[in-house]
Amino acid sequence: MSINDKVVVTCALTGVLTDPKRFNVPVFPEEMAEAAESAYNAGASIVHCHFRSQEKGMGAFPTWDVNIVANILDAIKKRVPDIIINMSTGVVGNDISGPMACLKAHKPDMAACNAGSLNYLKCRKDGSWAWPPLLFDNPVEKVKQFLEVMEDNNIIPEFECFDTGIVRSVAMFKENGMFSGDPHLSFVMGVASGMPDRSELLPILIDELPENSYFQVIAVGQGNRSNHWKLLQRCIELGGNVRTGLEDTFYLPNGDRANENGQLVEALVNIVRQCGKEPATAKEARDFFGLG
Repeated sequence: MSINDKVVVTCALTGVLTDPKRFNVPVFPEEMAEAAESAYNAGASIVHCHFRSQEKGMGAFPTWDVNIVANILDAIKKRVPDIIINMSTGVVGNDISGPMACLKAHKPDMAACNAGSLNYLKCRKDGSWAWPPLLFDNPVEKVKQFLEVMEDNNIIPEFECFDTGIVRSVAMFKENGMFSGDPHLSFVMGVASGMPDRSELLPILIDELPENSYFQVIAVGQGNRSNHWKLLQRCIELGGNVRTGLEDTFYLPNGDRANENGQLVEALVNIVRQCGKEPATAKEARDFFGLG
């Protein structure tokens, strides 16, 4: 099969704040490694990693402790040596010392680069805020700092785009010389105050891509569970790559609750094959993206 017949599948293993006391998300190194291996065996070639505090019985809030991150990454690499690691970097506010230290210390293959700001909002049925209105602030100065560290450490930036204007900004980042290499963009769809999870939006977003771009859909939110899978299928049909995992959804295409990440990847790989394509192996994905 040619490169056009292959789809790079990413698994987002755990997410930022999902409570491990309520949901079966991996937190500890061996749990993360087991989840990565399950996703890999099901057809994923990339794992997107958030890192959680390690206190037993706690809610496992995000951590940027370099040693904790090292333990998790070492466990994953020992279990699945050739899988591509994509490290989260998202933080609110100006202090980005934690993710910057982790990027410099661990030099992952790829890392998320949140490419623009978003008022992160959600309303309850009674109209009250589900949480206090939050600005996920990613001004150009902050983006530039991340890109400089990624460039210095040969890390591919994965631009996470929450709205159409953010997609268009990535072309300007490239034009301005803020990064080199082919752009990798993720359309984050389904955040209540961001792009809606509607497949008819995809051709417009693709038309706005910079030249020589790779793209994927990240379908989030539990509002319309079936839309997660419809969006991913449409993205595959349009030539894109795809992502699933317990960070993005808890539900399989038939509506059943997923127990672990491998089930979600297996369901997504079935859709890839229904579209007449095959999941790229980790080696193939490395070759596509120019990784060693």
